[in-house]
Amino acid sequence: MKLLTQEIANQLPALRTTENTPLSEKKAVCKFFTPDSSWTWYAVEGQPEGDEFVFFGLVDGLEKEWGYFYLSELKAARGPMGLPIERDLHFNGEIPAA
Repeated sequence: MKLLTQEIANQLPALRTTENTPLSEKKAVCKFFTPDSSWTWYAVEGQPEGDEFVFFGLVDGLEKEWGYFYLSELKAARGPMGLPIERDLHFNGEIPAA
């Protein structure tokens, strides 16, 4: 599965363009998750930077925190059973309370 399609990249606001939107009102364009653990990434903004694609959003792992994450990190990461990160094909844009 392709984690980032051109269609999704086109829908993501550029980095820092939603910084005046309260966190409780932010909407994610896509959601990534580890199928064999509880980590989830909600992408609210994103843009290419050099050879990399950078996202800003909510990371729900050991704790919930807002921050930047990279497409290359998502592609390289594996869960405890060795499964790669996937994109939620049925995601509706809702972000859980942080």
